Amino acid sequence: MPGRLRLADAVRGRVLYGGDYNPEQWPEETWPEDVRLMREAGVTLVTVGVFSWARIEPEPGARDFGWLDTVLGLLDGAGIGVCLATPTASPPPWLGARHPGTLPRDPAGSVVWYGSRNHFCASSAVYRDHAAALTEDLAARYTGHPALRLWHVGNEYATPCWCDATAHHFRRWLRHRYGTLDALNEAWGTAFWSQTYGSWDELIPPRRAQYLVNPAHALDFRRFTSDALLECFTAERDILRAHDPDTPVTTNFMPFFAGVDGWAWAAEEDVVSADVYPDPADPHGAADNALVQDLTRSQAGGPWMLMEQAAGAVNWRPVNRPKPRGLMRLWSLQAVARGADAVCFFQWRQSRQGSEKFHSAMLPHAGEHSRTFQQVRELGAELASLGGAVAGRPVPAGAAVLHDWDAWWSAQGEGRPSALVTHDGLLRAWHRALWEAGITTDFARPTADLGSYGLVAVPHLHLLTDEALRNLTAYVRRGGALVCGFFTGVTDRDDRVRPGGVDARLRELLGIATVHEWWPLAEDETVTLATAAAESGLPGTFTGTLWSEDLELAGAEPVAVLKGGELDGGPAVTRHRHGAGTAWYVSTLPEHPALRALLAHAADAAGLRPALPGLPAGVEAVRRGDLFFLLNHSGAPAVVPLPAPATDVLTGRDHTTAIRLDRHGAAALRTGARRNGAPHAPHASDPPPP
Repeated sequence: MPGRLRLADAVRGRVLYGGDYNPEQWPEETWPEDVRLMREAGVTLVTVGVFSWARIEPEPGARDFGWLDTVLGLLDGAGIGVCLATPTASPPPWLGARHPGTLPRDPAGSVVWYGSRNHFCASSAVYRDHAAALTEDLAARYTGHPALRLWHVGNEYATPCWCDATAHHFRRWLRHRYGTLDALNEAWGTAFWSQTYGSWDELIPPRRAQYLVNPAHALDFRRFTSDALLECFTAERDILRAHDPDTPVTTNFMPFFAGVDGWAWAAEEDVVSADVYPDPADPHGAADNALVQDLTRSQAGGPWMLMEQAAGAVNWRPVNRPKPRGLMRLWSLQAVARGADAVCFFQWRQSRQGSEKFHSAMLPHAGEHSRTFQQVRELGAELASLGGAVAGRPVPAGAAVLHDWDAWWSAQGEGRPSALVTHDGLLRAWHRALWEAGITTDFARPTADLGSYGLVAVPHLHLLTDEALRNLTAYVRRGGALVCGFFTGVTDRDDRVRPGGVDARLRELLGIATVHEWWPLAEDETVTLATAAAESGLPGTFTGTLWSEDLELAGAEPVAVLKGGELDGGPAVTRHRHGAGTAWYVSTLPEHPALRALLAHAADAAGLRPALPGLPAGVEAVRRGDLFFLLNHSGAPAVVPLPAPATDVLTGRDHTTAIRLDRHGAAALRTGARRNGAPHAPHASDPPPP
């Protein structure tokens, strides 16, 4: 929101470093040792109180702040800042026992009981009242505390509910959205299966049903759930701001959890923060990291906060692998390179009891002489030396990937042509292709101003509003390059199929007359494509998965055609001039090297260049501010040629023609004069140092 507080107000010219601190799990004599080791590790910020409701309010109306006073005093005395949380994510057992209506219910009506976390119904007035009262007292007591740097509301908002209180709330939300039952019935298409509603009281959440539920009903319930949870966040945020208008407020996203609309939520935060947990055993873990980092930076509109990551293994995968030596540092520096002004972990000291006792921590069970804590100390020292050079600095990007929660939710509905096609799966594939091509990428809403981007990629937007369609058309007409994936623009805002199956405006933009049939592919099925255009970046032949289409063109150039099968000879990848720009259409998911080559070619044609051409495989390059980060994800040492002499800010060493990166190695290079763009590339993406 314009004029909101910034992360810079908490950062104060450095990269914040630390993690969740849960002193209530430990005896008081442990606390001074924690603070001593935090200072040794270079910790500058800890999040306190996230799950401490039962400790602060052991019985209804009671308040025990004495232990929290002591903890904040110890931290302040050591110069360690505090991100103080409202502990409302996990109500104590007494709330659920005395007020069962505060507990959520699943689609079948069964109670989701206390005994874990996030066990609350966002529509429960009793829950909201208790959460507000606790937040009020917390704000009154700690506003102005010298250790306070940030407020943190709740934790990983996610829980849907299908109870009667939710049903009443959902009806109010629907009345506000539609005004009349006639408008609702029209939007939901309730003439199908005799679902027409004659009274608002008949409306319920999409509970477990005999067969498929109405997809428009389900879509609106996803929208409502995000809004209901957001009401809980903003209620607590507004209490904090009433007491303390000068301290930024945040809550932590799980960016690729579909439950809440990240664009809407980010607009209500002062600081946008995210929890990021890629799998160390996943060869594409670094690409997943970059995906979440780019999305979070885009939601923030600038620097963001890495609220949680793992120092080693997590505890919730079937097999939980630790991070090899150097990977924690590498992935932390990757976050900084892609815009993070805070690098934090869950958690500071590893729990000995409870469900997360095998989740790693900065201070593990093995103690202060462990390999993990040694690396934690080393990372803290590096971030301290790096902070002044990057804190608050931008990450320029020449390309954008479009992402929208409404489109994601609508694509998750049942009764679709293929359950194998997923919004997030396609998003990951396309972003990874751009990442491997060295093109620094933002994310954007389909209705955002796209004029600053040379290339816009649309992996999959099943639902496109009229406003979004007008925006994409105008972007290409003015000279932009659009690459559009299959099964996009199929439905409107109410999940109603567009006339012709794909919106006519999008078909005109793409130069397509008709999509005669969608031909989804089985899990082990592929199609073969042959390149038909000389300049496309594509190999001569390649395969596609997931999807194919029977297309009839109306002006578009066939870039690749299908070979064999029912659709033999039909166009599969097309290119169309529209106004001053170009629109590509990709009617399958090309095998990864082909997708990367296609997107790299489209980016090059749009004037975008890799951050550093000719990198060894697995080495990432990205510019932030005046620094140029090199990150070695290859799993082996790598030598990177340099176009000009540079100094590694992390080591202080000078490099002239090349730099050697160890396995999981990283460098933050500073060269001479900064170059803002290549002469041939008005939208150039992170040009290399001069």
